[in-house]
Amino acid sequence: MAHSKSTDFPERLQLAAELFKALAHPARLAILELLAARTSCVCGDIALELPLAQSTVSQHLAVLKEAGLVQGEVEPPRICYCLSPSGAQLIRENALPVLDALARPATPDCC
Repeated sequence: MAHSKSTDFPERLQLAAELFKALAHPARLAILELLAARTSCVCGDIALELPLAQSTVSQHLAVLKEAGLVQGEVEPPRICYCLSPSGAQLIRENALPVLDALARPATPDCC
């Protein structure tokens, strides 16, 4: 089995990287915004509200679900998705600290 260099980094950075990877597509951000704007699960065709094919939306939802950012039930013909309550916590605990560290002012005497 090959050793991945990413496993040499702290778990908090590995988790942050996975979250950033899941967030690194405008379609996935649009899906998250759409779900966040709703007060209940979105049942039905999310693709009707996005300029994407249903199969593409399904692929993006799978990435978001794998990252723990959305949850859903697939019981054809009914498919429902919503934001995962634990997804926001994952972002707060893992991704935001990295962004906060990057937002600190640079050292004045740096290049």
